[in-house]
Amino acid sequence: MRTELLAPAKDKETAIEAINCGADAIYIGASCFGARHNACNSLDDIREVVNYAHKFWVKVYVTVNTILTDSELEDAVDLVKELDKINVDAVLIQDMGLLNKLVNLHLPLPIHASTQCDNRDFEKVEFFHNVGLSRVVLARELSLEQIKQIHEQNPDIELEAFVHGALCVSYSGQCYLSQYIGGRSANRGECAQPCRKKYSVIDEKGNIIKKDFYALCLKDFNASNHIKDMIDSGIYSFKIEGRLKDKGYVKNVVSYYRQELDKYSQKSSSGKIIYPFTPDVEKSFNRGFTDYFLKGRTDCFNLISPKSMGKYLGIVKRADKNSIYIETGMDIRNQDGLCFVQNDKLDGFLVNKVQKTDKGCIVYPNKQILISKGTKIYRNLDVQFEKELLKPVKRQIGVNVNIENNIITVKDEDGTSILKKFDSAETAKNQQKMNETFLKQFFKTGDSDFYIIHIKINSDIPFMPISEINELRRNVFDELMKKRLSEYKRDTQKTLKYADFYKKELDYRANVHNKNAQDFYEKCGSGVNEWSMETNIPNRQIELMRTKHCIKYALNMCKSSKKLFLKDEKNVIFPLKFDCKKCEMVLITPKKFMQLH
Repeated sequence: MRTELLAPAKDKETAIEAINCGADAIYIGASCFGARHNACNSLDDIREVVNYAHKFWVKVYVTVNTILTDSELEDAVDLVKELDKINVDAVLIQDMGLLNKLVNLHLPLPIHASTQCDNRDFEKVEFFHNVGLSRVVLARELSLEQIKQIHEQNPDIELEAFVHGALCVSYSGQCYLSQYIGGRSANRGECAQPCRKKYSVIDEKGNIIKKDFYALCLKDFNASNHIKDMIDSGIYSFKIEGRLKDKGYVKNVVSYYRQELDKYSQKSSSGKIIYPFTPDVEKSFNRGFTDYFLKGRTDCFNLISPKSMGKYLGIVKRADKNSIYIETGMDIRNQDGLCFVQNDKLDGFLVNKVQKTDKGCIVYPNKQILISKGTKIYRNLDVQFEKELLKPVKRQIGVNVNIENNIITVKDEDGTSILKKFDSAETAKNQQKMNETFLKQFFKTGDSDFYIIHIKINSDIPFMPISEINELRRNVFDELMKKRLSEYKRDTQKTLKYADFYKKELDYRANVHNKNAQDFYEKCGSGVNEWSMETNIPNRQIELMRTKHCIKYALNMCKSSKKLFLKDEKNVIFPLKFDCKKCEMVLITPKKFMQLH
């Protein structure tokens, strides 16, 4: 069985690193209209990424997944046309107005429904399948059982699911808190991340339940222990979140999941990867890990801090104002960053000096630290590992070579092959030495995109100087790569069409932001009662966020009947509602007339 490891890239350099580290596909933002406003790339850069990726039969997907105004729509269509011309493998979209335009364009470029489309039930997936889309990116909140049900009811559409990275606390595409607070729309790629801010929880009388904590902050997703289960449930593409992450993060996480996926499936691209480091996702930015709701509710929240915790090292055995004795089996080095939680606050320091002991290390911080015996210590900056991540990763395609009757045949691991005649007809005086010289030189693939699996010599090799052997090797590999690229075939988008939408009345949560989106839904049998919240905030109390994260659960208040409210640092008060049957929490707009006693 083949699967796809899908890696993020904020820019050309990161994309190439992700490909080198084993990604089967990468997703990257274009110059505009992507859900990460600060991760834009020119068409020229994307073209370079495509040309590099396709050497390894790696796919390139481009995000065009914001909602669009009427004035932006034509530019978005033009962008998709240009992306098609430079041979990208798919575009991810959210806006149904853009889809409405693409229905009549008949482009061969595959269209994927972004997770921003709120793909959490089989009816939505079935709708996109009926429209003709190639793939749906599922909501992060789904359980393995829900994924399996969606796949069984829609077996003919590719399913993509997140496997690692930061979590949005709300269902994607359904978070309006940033827009409401400051006019920065998550659906327009400008989320201000209010979920990473401090709040207080109060009751209807104004009593403080818990003060100034990160009430909406989630841990980071890590589904590495459930990869086989996800494959069995119907997931084809395993997506790593992180289009704003740096190259080191992407290299480490992609390398780690390449090795994990290879335990259960074949990769859908070519080449072996040689790593100069041992991947370890705990050593890259993380807020602690959760498998979220794959197998039911867990402690998915980090109420302490939105900053990185890093990797657990050990516990404090003793400490004074100048040094800390940490019991650990791992090395600690000068300039490492260590952190710990004490009194519900994250604190940390840099290491100035280390003294090893039999059972750990005595570290000397760069500042005075008051720390209790038994405190857990984490490392959120591993300087040695960061240096290792700077080393280049090599990805090469395996080839077999056959030599017979002055003809060399080179065939790569995917079956692409070329034939080339030797120019030299001069007989070698010492055939054994000639063969040995040829083998030695031809195996020197160096920094090329290929490596030799096996060379079989079936007849005498004519005399060739070392320089000619090297030139032959370079020419053969150049021709083989040209043929690989010529044989690369994009998937082709099925004919798009209108299909019945399963909801007949739509409000602001459909994110209709232009006339074409309204027209699309009407052609699919649905009436649009309201346009997007980015167009106009409805004059009533509405949902700003719906989430599987539950503050009642986090504060051990599931049995409490108290009405709870979230108060931000500006004293704006948001009522919370709890849909216990669905195990969901809803944050709604404040009542302007509401007064707390």
